[in-house]
Amino acid sequence: MENLLRPLTVLGGSILLTVALGWIADKLLIRVDARHPETPLWGLLRRCRLPLQVVLGAALLRGSYRAVRWDLVEQNRAVIGQGLSLVLIGAGAWLVIRIVSAAVESTYARYASSTRDPARLRRVRTQVTLIMRIITAVVAVVAVAAILLTFPDLRSVGTSMLASAGIIGIVAGVAAQSTLGNLFAGFQIAFGDMVRIGDTVVVDGEWGTVEEVTLTFLAVRTWDERRITMPVSYFTSKPFENWSRGGAQMTGTVFFHLDHSAPVPLMREKLHQILLECAAWDGRDWSLAVTDSTPSTMEVRAVVTAKDADDIWTARCAVREQMLAWLTEHHPYALPRISTAPAAKIPPQGRLPTPVAEEDTGTPRTGRG
Repeated sequence: MENLLRPLTVLGGSILLTVALGWIADKLLIRVDARHPETPLWGLLRRCRLPLQVVLGAALLRGSYRAVRWDLVEQNRAVIGQGLSLVLIGAGAWLVIRIVSAAVESTYARYASSTRDPARLRRVRTQVTLIMRIITAVVAVVAVAAILLTFPDLRSVGTSMLASAGIIGIVAGVAAQSTLGNLFAGFQIAFGDMVRIGDTVVVDGEWGTVEEVTLTFLAVRTWDERRITMPVSYFTSKPFENWSRGGAQMTGTVFFHLDHSAPVPLMREKLHQILLECAAWDGRDWSLAVTDSTPSTMEVRAVVTAKDADDIWTARCAVREQMLAWLTEHHPYALPRISTAPAAKIPPQGRLPTPVAEEDTGTPRTGRG
């Protein structure tokens, strides 16, 4: 009878105590969260209930499993103790990461509720993301090291490896040079405020929005839903355009190559009318002027403004499309023309070629501005 009651007492008592302590901790967090609604910390800490129960259960079983006194337990005492120690270390690392994550998210939530500057919010969110990744990596490394140290064989191996630690460190540093470079570049991006999550950037001729920033790479979502993944060292070693620095407002241009007879004053009035009907135009500024001239055409530049990169693209397309349609319908003579002439015939030996008068076909050719 004792062989049956003792295991039930040890195992059942450990499980009941673990569940009870987890339930009590959860109820306390609910009450504290209700009394302090201004901070989400206590509500976020409720996510730590499961790892806390695993830690408590592993710790209780680790300290009381020898009292079971079963033959199977006695014969495998070292293996069971080793397994419970590994579970305790892993659950402890899990619990630490959950607690730190709750604290960091709570701090960011409180900052976001008191700050209305989108640029600052993106900067803080980028820093918070990288801080969490760093803390997770450090805790994981410490947990793995603690797990390895629980094996007696690895302790002796580790002692012999200390003598060659210097050489191993040099070799590892040379082998991981690019990785370490990206790691330090990630720190520089996070705390140097070079690029943030949500910024609109141009890299390798492609423009998009920064979607993810890690310690080693940065993901950019382009306008056509593609993802460009680049090492973070790219942004610290090469120039790039960040359209969100100093504000998201942008100025765009639309070029038209037209005949010299194009009605520029009427085009200026039409441009203003188009922008008044365009929801993407922010109303800050607009202009239309002749910026260049060639023997056959002149270059007309329209300038428009918008609140961000998406709206400036929409405004430019609307101006280009509606202006060309208006010119084609009401002023077709303003579109560029191609002057053609028949080729001169090869003259007989000793005669000069007969000049042929150039003929203007007057054929309009439309094109994109």
